[in-house]
Amino acid sequence: MKRLEGKVALISGTARGLGKAAALHFAAEGALVVGGDLLHDEAVETQRQIGREGGTALTPGPLDVTRPDSVGNWVAEAAEAFGGVDIVLTSADSVRCGSLTEQPGAAVLSEPDAVRLVARVAWPHLTRSRGCVVAIAPVGGVRNTLSHHRTSSAAGEGVCALTRRLATEGFPHGIRANCISPGPADAEGSREDLLGAAHPRIGAARHTLPGTPRDIARIAAFLTSEEASCVSGAHLVFDGGWSSVLPGPLT
Repeated sequence: MKRLEGKVALISGTARGLGKAAALHFAAEGALVVGGDLLHDEAVETQRQIGREGGTALTPGPLDVTRPDSVGNWVAEAAEAFGGVDIVLTSADSVRCGSLTEQPGAAVLSEPDAVRLVARVAWPHLTRSRGCVVAIAPVGGVRNTLSHHRTSSAAGEGVCALTRRLATEGFPHGIRANCISPGPADAEGSREDLLGAAHPRIGAARHTLPGTPRDIARIAAFLTSEEASCVSGAHLVFDGGWSSVLPGPLT
């Protein structure tokens, strides 16, 4: 039997990068994948690829994880199509350079708010299925010196704190919640930012172990499986040692 056989998995950001890798891997592990992305045509192509590989997937329509109506429709269609929701993986995020004062408030708040919104809407279904949530938290939340010039520090800390709260509130219902902080993996966002020549920590990235979206997807699959049935409230840093080799704060 496959690790996620018959589980209904909501995965955001399935057009590219980690979200796409997670959708493909979860489907290969037997999950019924419900994907979504603002890049709807690309998300549909991910669905088609899953179908070609023998999996089952649904992509209801363009998904905006910051809009309650969009998330509500997404979750409702998943539950109607497959009878419920077992897994929520929030991977639709954006990585931005710049200090807090250089970014609009929405840039800082969007990621934790998106996780909160998706979890809140899916919560009744997760309660019935004793399901789980895996949130992708920007690696900047691991260590402030890492992101002195990044809004991802505030966003990452917010996602990590929210995940712990979800784990606490979910405990009486059998719901688990964990988060993963990917580092400079070979994905669209990282190539443009964490691995970009202009990033102030590019030197550190050259001395770390590279990862791929598929590697991170495997970790997410583990956290949503029965093998991790006692894991909740955990924060897994998947950055190849990036945060460990960084020097002190930027000035």
